[in-house]
Amino acid sequence: MTQAIKNAPLDESLLGELARLTDDTGRSRFIEKRQWLYSAGVVQQLSDASRTKLRIDTRQSLSLAEAAVVIAGKLHDPESLGRSLRAKANALYIIGDNQASLQCNEQALRIFRETGNAEEEARTLNASIQPFLLLGKYDRALEAAEGAREMFSRLGDHRRLAHVDINAGNIYHRQDRFEEAVNHYERAYEKLLPLGDAEGVGVALYNISVSLISLNDFPRALATYQRAREVFADRGMTLLVGQADYNIAYLYYLRGEYGRAIEMLRAAREKAETNGDAHILSLCYLDLSDIYLELNLSAEAAEVAHEAYVRFGKLGMGYEQTKSLSNEAIALSQQGKAHQALDLFIQARAGFVGEKNEVWPWLIDLYRAVVLFKEGRLFESRSCCEKALSFFRPSSIPGKAVLCHLLLSRIDLATGNAPGARLNCAEAIERLKGLEMPILDYQANFLMGQAHAASGDTQAAYSSYQQARKALETLRSSLRKDELKVAFMKNKAEVYERLVEICLGGANGQSAVREAFEYMELAKSRSLMDLIFQGTLTAPNVSAGQSGLVRRIRELREELNWYYHRIELEQLRPEESSAERVESLRTEAHSREKSLMRVLRELPDSEPDALLIRGSQGVPLEEIQQALPEGTTLLEYFATGDQLMAVVLTHDTLEIHPVTLLSRVTHTLQMLRAQFSKHRLGKEYIQRFERTMFQATQNHLQELYRELIEPLRERLKGNHLIVVPHDILHSLPFHALFDGNQYLIDSYTLSYAPSASIYTLCQGRAAPPGNSFLILGVPDAQAPSIGEEVVGVASTFQSAELFVGESATEQVLRERGPASRIIHLATHGNFRQDNPMFSGLRLGQSFLSLVDLFQMRLPAELITLSGCATGLNVVAAGDELLGLIRGLLGAGAQCLLLSLWDVNDSSTTEFMTCFYENFNKGESKAQSLQSAMKSLRTRHPHPYYWAPFFLSGKVFPS
Repeated sequence: MTQAIKNAPLDESLLGELARLTDDTGRSRFIEKRQWLYSAGVVQQLSDASRTKLRIDTRQSLSLAEAAVVIAGKLHDPESLGRSLRAKANALYIIGDNQASLQCNEQALRIFRETGNAEEEARTLNASIQPFLLLGKYDRALEAAEGAREMFSRLGDHRRLAHVDINAGNIYHRQDRFEEAVNHYERAYEKLLPLGDAEGVGVALYNISVSLISLNDFPRALATYQRAREVFADRGMTLLVGQADYNIAYLYYLRGEYGRAIEMLRAAREKAETNGDAHILSLCYLDLSDIYLELNLSAEAAEVAHEAYVRFGKLGMGYEQTKSLSNEAIALSQQGKAHQALDLFIQARAGFVGEKNEVWPWLIDLYRAVVLFKEGRLFESRSCCEKALSFFRPSSIPGKAVLCHLLLSRIDLATGNAPGARLNCAEAIERLKGLEMPILDYQANFLMGQAHAASGDTQAAYSSYQQARKALETLRSSLRKDELKVAFMKNKAEVYERLVEICLGGANGQSAVREAFEYMELAKSRSLMDLIFQGTLTAPNVSAGQSGLVRRIRELREELNWYYHRIELEQLRPEESSAERVESLRTEAHSREKSLMRVLRELPDSEPDALLIRGSQGVPLEEIQQALPEGTTLLEYFATGDQLMAVVLTHDTLEIHPVTLLSRVTHTLQMLRAQFSKHRLGKEYIQRFERTMFQATQNHLQELYRELIEPLRERLKGNHLIVVPHDILHSLPFHALFDGNQYLIDSYTLSYAPSASIYTLCQGRAAPPGNSFLILGVPDAQAPSIGEEVVGVASTFQSAELFVGESATEQVLRERGPASRIIHLATHGNFRQDNPMFSGLRLGQSFLSLVDLFQMRLPAELITLSGCATGLNVVAAGDELLGLIRGLLGAGAQCLLLSLWDVNDSSTTEFMTCFYENFNKGESKAQSLQSAMKSLRTRHPHPYYWAPFFLSGKVFPS
């Protein structure tokens, strides 16, 4: 009876209880109470069950293996103990504890060698290959592989021989012998497929994909990963499904498809947490931190990088832990937390030295030097930078050596050493010859221009600035990632400001005025160029209606992102990088850069992207003037340093005048905003101080009028003004400026534009045929009147389609938006200062970001966003205006109606109804806006209520 119980298989209930025991004491007590568990058969069952759980639940797998070890230790059966130790080693390897895994395998090997069991010895050797690899013990890994291969060949065990091929392929992969690795994996795949070894087949496919990444074959790598995932999913191997999902996400990251990669990494992270796969879970956090850093989402980057740091520390993976720490430091530096960042950089440097990394310690020195420079600690910055240069000067990473020289040049300029700055710039320019790095060319020549200007040589400065401009305007300069994630000369438009100063400071008459205006326009369009060519965000969706050229542009953008990422990874890999491999990747990237420029030149004007590209490069002055309607003056502001200038442009005249100091306008505008913010203090406060608030607001608007309009008033011809703001002026309601008797909107109809070039492009756009009107409204507790607003707006147009609440979805906008003449979105906007491209709108069931908008086509005559601060933008360095204006104009809209500040819910309903009634009666958009403002002002005199709205783009019919 007892013997029968001993040999009976363990039932699922008992296995489940053992699997849930996580401490040695509890496990021993459990087994002691069931003496019949002490048998070799039970040890074998537990080892087998551990192996089954290995790809499903690592924690339970380890618990079962440890139970087997406890029982085997009491049996005095060496081979049972050896098998249970190997089962534990396998579980420890999957969890990520490679050192402990090897210790268990070494104990098992000693046992099997003593008993003369060649099969078990070979199996244990094979199991030890991967932990040896992950710990960097490549000689031991090769030795184990050769030993296992010889034994399995002698035994005729083809299945296990195939698994040795897989592990040997891993060794070749680590040695960069990728074709040989693929050959080993494919040989294993061919052996395992007829044997029905689903797990082995999946692993072989998985590893083929990894090698294909190194061979830069994205299509085959993705297809192979997906095949592997199908094999794992069919067999219920949830752990391997999660690992496949992670690797597919990583492929999309390398291609620059960040939105897709983030979504997949988050899903893979959740799956890894459920499965107990600590290694994949940690990698998800690390990769997310890399993506967030590239997207300038520093808060998210710091959070996930720290999580990765903690998790890799528990796994004992030093390189990955230190890489996570450096990412956290970079993110903190982006947030302006210099002291914390510097402390972490020092820790990270020590970590990389401990890992014997060849590159990262010196790169950390360069990161520290940049942060120290920004903090004004110039002596320390120079010391760190010179240390980094001593390494990068003879290395195969010339871009980093150039960055060192550029930072030293900036330090020289800051300390008044113009000759030293010129020498460092000259060294950088010399190193850049033949490297095809236009962003660094730009920086080197720009700093050389500053060095010449500091020496009083205006002509030499002008020449260097021109070289910088030419480098900046090559298409490649918008495709390449920044060489350094820590902010380093982020204001790419500053060169235009310097050229404007030189042009207007000379005596070349009207030709210099024209040249200065062209530079102003190029500066304002610089940000749009960057957005267009950030393939991660603005690559057009591939759809049946798009031309082959547009599809090819997307492919080339993705391929370039792939190569740029691969170059960076290759240069910073834990082992010593290969100069030949880096140069090969650069050659491939350069080939695709040339292909992309050729395709872009071939893109016809009928393609929306072609128009945007043309606008980002500036539109000729004559074309802008021809696009101005009769009776229109374009008033464009531009700041160089603290000096604010204004361009007055009409059909046949161009003038540029200094008007005021930007700092003076900034101070008054801040006080105006403070007055507007008081409207959030509640009805009782507003009623009590209504007159005082109104008078203070008018005083500020009058002061701004004196600074910005009064010096130019006699030159403003006609009855319509197009205002192109600059810097902080983007948030100023010019139409509400007050001359003491009336507002500017009383004398002119007004509209706005991001630049004169973008305005001109909007004039050439045609709306969809018909009179369709799409209305989406999402009421909430903050804006309960949105429902009333959209119903009122819908009543003004018979053809209106109305979607409210949950039905106002992104899908509705995607499907109906492209054919709608007018689109009205009544919802809240969410604005991201750190990365405006992730700002967006709340719809019924989702959040629509600017990333999504840039991939839509919405060629409407008018798009209205009536929610809170939907016209809000961030003004980054160089007047890089980013926000919903860019997103919607990029989606193809002719004209936008937006708001500058959080609007009053009920007054918005009144305003919108009045605007559309006027528009429906045949008034132009500009006239409808003017009429609605005047009407609303009779009931709500304070500008807070009637002045937040503005039009941008094409406001008169063709």
